[in-house]
Amino acid sequence: MKNILVVDDEFDILTTWRLVLQMEGYEVVTASNGAAALESARRHVPDLIITDWMMPKMDGVALIRELSRDDTLSQVPVVLMSAAAKAPQIEHAALEFHRKPLSIDDLLAAVVRLIGAA
Repeated sequence: MKNILVVDDEFDILTTWRLVLQMEGYEVVTASNGAAALESARRHVPDLIITDWMMPKMDGVALIRELSRDDTLSQVPVVLMSAAAKAPQIEHAALEFHRKPLSIDDLLAAVVRLIGAA
C-alpha cells in the first residue's frame, strides 16, 4: 500500500486530507510540523510527502531542504502547499508547488501524477 505523509499545523486540514486520501486507498501518516515530519520520514520512508509551507518549529521549505540532503529521502516526491503568491526558490528532485486553498480534486490529481493510484 502506498504511504503518504501529510504535514500541516492546522488540525482541520490535516484531518480532511487524511480522510480523503484514506478513502482513496492510501495509507496516511500525519505530522503537525516539519521537525516531526522529518523524524517520521526517517523512521518509515513515505512514497509521497504533502506539506504546508508556513508552520511552527520547522516550516515546509526547511523540511524540503532537509529531505534533499538525505540520500534516502531526497527522491521522495513532495507537494508543497501555501497561500503565498509565489513558489519558493528551492531545489528538489520531485517538487510540486500548489496555492492554497487546494481543491480535493486537484490534490488527488497531484498525488496520482506523482505516485500513481493507490
